[in-house]
Amino acid sequence: NLRREVQDLQQAAASILRIRELFNLRPQVQEHTAVLRPLPAKPLSVRLEHVHFAYADESALTEEHAPPTAGNGHDMVLSDISFDLPAGKVLGVLGRTGSGKTTLTRLLFRLYDPASGAIKLDDVDLRDVPLADLRERIGMVTQDVQLFQASVRDNLTFFDTRIGDDQIARVLQDLQLREWLQSLPAGLDTPLAGGGQGLSAGEAQLLAFGRIFLKDPGLVILDEASSRLDPATEAMLERAIDRLFDASRRTGIIIAHRLRTVQRADTILILEGGRVVEYGAREALARDPNSRFHGLLQTGLEEVLA
Repeated sequence: NLRREVQDLQQAAASILRIRELFNLRPQVQEHTAVLRPLPAKPLSVRLEHVHFAYADESALTEEHAPPTAGNGHDMVLSDISFDLPAGKVLGVLGRTGSGKTTLTRLLFRLYDPASGAIKLDDVDLRDVPLADLRERIGMVTQDVQLFQASVRDNLTFFDTRIGDDQIARVLQDLQLREWLQSLPAGLDTPLAGGGQGLSAGEAQLLAFGRIFLKDPGLVILDEASSRLDPATEAMLERAIDRLFDASRRTGIIIAHRLRTVQRADTILILEGGRVVEYGAREALARDPNSRFHGLLQTGLEEVLA
């Protein structure tokens, strides 16, 4: 019994030490300027100027699972990335898995800073923007939607009590989710299981679009789902995307997998091995038989970019 008590005490001490280490952790991305500049409530221009980035430890890591730190002396994940996206326009980003697309979106959220170069929104360097303001003015819809064990309302509003039910109802009506909401036993108060259990992939993504419409950011990053959806749900998603970028109300960056979605883009950027191998106006590239984009259109994005 004494030995068991000693072991329990040792385990408790080790747990306390780990908890203390966790609380002592500090993010590497810090607000370090004396005067921070909030972003305006309008579509945001995006500019990258000779951006380089390397993860601190490349060994045994994929692009999707690398830690949010950058370091010197490591293989570059992104090398000399530059582009200028005007406010209200849409950029389509293409590239195979591992080409740097996910890393690019993480840099735009300032989950970490580039090793060199600058990223600017509305001509303001990200390092001069309050982090809370940056998170508020950028929205993202990914293939993997994170849902909480909470009500439909709280999942849509991220527990923001300032958003009223009438506003939520209007957004769900626009997304053609009103009938779905009315079918739930307690409407907006209906609890959802963590991880989106009980919802289809399409329903979860439509809820993610609802979050974006309620947030109304100046820049939307859309990582288009490659999963096969039923025709009705896919049509609803397509209409949601149309409304999202309607009349240049928001700037958009689309990580595209399908031809139909990339046709919304004004400009195309193709990444390969962390470098820009083609960049230009979509219509011009589509007409140029020597462009990589023209070749992708002829072959099919789904097959080439898998």
